[in-house]
Amino acid sequence: MAEIGGGGGCCPPMDLMRSEPMQLVQVIVPMESAHLTVSYLGDLGLVQFKDLNSDKSPFQRTYAAQIKRCGEMARKLRFFKDQMSKAGVSPKEFLGKDVDIDLDDVEVKLGELEAELSEINANNDKLQRSYNELMEYKLVLEKAGEFFASAHRSATAQQSEIESQQVGEDALEAPLLQEEKSVDPTKQVKLGFLTGLVPREKSMVFERILFRATRGNIFIRQSVIEESVVDPNSGEKAEKNVFVVFYSGERAKSKILKICEAFGANRYPFSEELSKQAQMMTEVTGRLAELKTTISAGLDHRKILLETIGDKFEQWNLKVRKEKAIYHTLNMLSLDVTKKCLVGEGWSPVFATPEIQKALQRAAVDSNSQVGSIFQVLRTKEMPPTFFRTNKFTTAFQEIVDAYGVAKYQEANPTVFTIVTFPFLFAVMFGDWGHGICLLIATMYLVLREKKLSSQKLGDIMEMAFGGRYVILMMSLFSIYTGLIYNEFFSIPFPLFAPSAYECRDASCSEATTIGLIKTRDTYPFGVDPVWHGTRSELPFLNSLKMKMSILLGVAQMNLGIIMSFCNAKFFKSAVNIWFQFVPQMIFLNCLFGYLSALIIIKWCTGSQADLYHVMIYMFLSPMEDLGENQLFPHQKTVQLTFLFLALISVPWMLLPKPFILKKQHEARHQGQSYAQLEETDESLQVETNGGAHGHEEFEFSEIFVHQLIHTIEFVLGAVSNTASYLRLWALSLAHSELSSVFYEKVLLMAWGFNNFLILIVGILVFIFATVGVLLVMETLSAFLHALRLHWVEYQNKFYEGDGYKFAPFTFTLLGNEDE
Repeated sequence: MAEIGGGGGCCPPMDLMRSEPMQLVQVIVPMESAHLTVSYLGDLGLVQFKDLNSDKSPFQRTYAAQIKRCGEMARKLRFFKDQMSKAGVSPKEFLGKDVDIDLDDVEVKLGELEAELSEINANNDKLQRSYNELMEYKLVLEKAGEFFASAHRSATAQQSEIESQQVGEDALEAPLLQEEKSVDPTKQVKLGFLTGLVPREKSMVFERILFRATRGNIFIRQSVIEESVVDPNSGEKAEKNVFVVFYSGERAKSKILKICEAFGANRYPFSEELSKQAQMMTEVTGRLAELKTTISAGLDHRKILLETIGDKFEQWNLKVRKEKAIYHTLNMLSLDVTKKCLVGEGWSPVFATPEIQKALQRAAVDSNSQVGSIFQVLRTKEMPPTFFRTNKFTTAFQEIVDAYGVAKYQEANPTVFTIVTFPFLFAVMFGDWGHGICLLIATMYLVLREKKLSSQKLGDIMEMAFGGRYVILMMSLFSIYTGLIYNEFFSIPFPLFAPSAYECRDASCSEATTIGLIKTRDTYPFGVDPVWHGTRSELPFLNSLKMKMSILLGVAQMNLGIIMSFCNAKFFKSAVNIWFQFVPQMIFLNCLFGYLSALIIIKWCTGSQADLYHVMIYMFLSPMEDLGENQLFPHQKTVQLTFLFLALISVPWMLLPKPFILKKQHEARHQGQSYAQLEETDESLQVETNGGAHGHEEFEFSEIFVHQLIHTIEFVLGAVSNTASYLRLWALSLAHSELSSVFYEKVLLMAWGFNNFLILIVGILVFIFATVGVLLVMETLSAFLHALRLHWVEYQNKFYEGDGYKFAPFTFTLLGNEDE
């Protein structure tokens, strides 16, 4: 797996097994070139700065004012982005390299544009409010005018009717009636009225409150407006009614005004005279036309301004984010005593040293600094960060491992083998080459369109699937492979590689066991013989096969985990871990479950009828008992006794010697040492990473012993439970196969048997949806999670500590994708 990343550019060939060698570096930079230096290091993206001002609050740091300034510019840019999204203007993509623009010019320009845009918005809001008020006024004039016109027509008709009655009456009655109808002008009541609009949902309550407040001394008429109108105050569309309220007296008027205000009813003036009404309608219509033209011109101007902002938005946004990141990083550097230099410390890969030095020199030249920057490597016993160089294929597998825990510095990386073992164990549970082809087609769409999809915003689930597209690709390829081994294509067997090795004795063969089959040809060359499918012995045969295969795969992967612990011990030069951890663990696991795996293979090769359950159980309960018909090879009893003895010996071997040896090593290392010898300062970083190095800390023997006791018990019990846990491979494979068979037989074949075209179409649709929904989505997720558990718990706990922290360099690479 070496050299996965390639050796192009500044980066050497990488080795995924071990993280990159890291060094703690110190950079002393003159104040005048500090900004440019940090900018060039951000472009390089290979230095993780340490915060040397952790004791200071954000407001006490050197560049707090500059960060506040950048924050204000970022606020203006967010305001522009919000305005552009409302107007439907999208900012243009900034594809070019970073153009050298001055931050002061950007700040002035943003201020001017914000002031101009705010003024346009304020004017537009005022004009829109006036327009909405005039629209409501026009509706009042129309509806109230109709009411007054109808009332006038009704009154004229009544008056003419009364006059016609008076002409036909007797002369004697005429003076008497005239006297009755004569009224004192001083006692006439003057009626007033108010017009306006009230929200429709409040209209009934509004009318009821008015009636109660004036004790019924009002007359109100309402008219429904069919279309929604925009409220001038809120700017939102609402359904309203036009009302006209008649009252008598100023006291009643004041009550009505207060109620209108409480209900949010907008009032508008109205004249009784028809001529004035027509004049007002003409004026309102003219003003509405003028306002509409003015608002349209204002919106066009606003859109042009937003498009101008959109042309430069991404460039300004990137510049502001970049400057803010630079000043945040500068705040992590400390001032020296002369206050003329900034001192920074951070982690970087060893291979990056020449590139960092070039960046420092270039920054000093470009900033016209009289003094160059100083770069030096520091010695430390602090644990460095973990840095694996990955590409688009290995990144998703590395993230699966990192989700459990980031590898300790230069610890063996499980990702190297996970790239193969993870999709393979998934495929063991998902084996069906028809389903594998479906997964492959879906994944190839993501892989072939990755350039286009990577620049788009996808949903949460789609984003997750796209990020793990190469994991799913490997899973689909291995599923096709295991599906060919199981000989299942949507649960249907096919004799792809050769005809079946067996033939039936008679017609009832499919209902019989394998006794009804005669072997007439050579053994089927690859995978399961298709003749097994559909027979009564299919389930017992496949159960036995998959269960034993699960144990073999589990023991093999656990052995790989223990071998990885040996690689770690050898790399960190820990002989204690080799002799008192790796060796007894290998002996214990293989004397029990390695022996079981050997028995399975022997039974397959010899065709023996021995009961392996009986062999393993009585190996512990009655080790001296004669095996009888369960004996698979000569001297098996002696071998079993030897393995049992070695397994029992390996438990105290793991438990007792290591704590005492560590105590002795600690005493020998610090015996009679009052002062430590001074070491050379020009050497690179030397970090004590093995578990036995504790420096001058107090050695707690009881703590070490309890830790070793827990570790031993965990391994001994885990050897049994972890082997049993691998049986999930058998269980999920069986479940997937049976579900697929049920969907095929009980849905598709049953629909076919009705000889009805409509039922067949329905059956095919149900089969497709069941296959996609249950087998290709739910079963995929289930097998994925189980494969994840087998790697995190059963495999990685044999060697992987995962207590490191990831290398997080200061870089501008992902700056454009980050949210503010």
